[in-house]
Amino acid sequence: MLGGVLGLALFVFGMRMLVRDEAPGMIAHSFRSARDAGYYHLLFGLALLIYVGGLHLNTAVAGQAAAVIAVLLVGIALVRFRPRGRGPTRKA
Repeated sequence: MLGGVLGLALFVFGMRMLVRDEAPGMIAHSFRSARDAGYYHLLFGLALLIYVGGLHLNTAVAGQAAAVIAVLLVGIALVRFRPRGRGPTRKA
C-alpha cells in the first residue's frame, strides 16, 4: 500500500515537472533540464507502481514480468535521465 502511494506521488511529481517545464530548486540544480528531472521521477514512480501492482497478482509469472518491466524502467531512468555529477571539486 505504502509503495503504491509513494509510486503515485513520484509519478504525479514527475508529470507536474513535465507539464510546467520547471523543477524545484535543488532538483533543478541536479539535472540538466526540467524535462530530464520530470522523466526521471515519472519513470521511477511508474516502475514502483508496476512493481507493487505485480506483487498483488495471483500468478508468479505475471509478478515476475512486472518486476522485469519495473527494473527496465529504472534502468532507462538511470541511464538516460540520471542526475548530473557534481564534477571535480576545486580548491580556492
